[in-house]
Amino acid sequence: MDIIETAAEIEELQRNAALSAHRIDRNAVSAEHCEECGEDIPAPRRASFYR
Repeated sequence: MDIIETAAEIEELQRNAALSAHRIDRNAVSAEHCEECGEDIPAPRRASFYR
């Protein structure tokens, strides 16, 4: 394996790690209250965020 193939492999691993870190966890519990004002977030709005 030459240096360009090694660099491409490292770049792909880093890209995949970065993408995985930003994916939405669809099993996570949605916030029920606004962090800024404390008001309830309606269930339909919480559900629409994770579609």
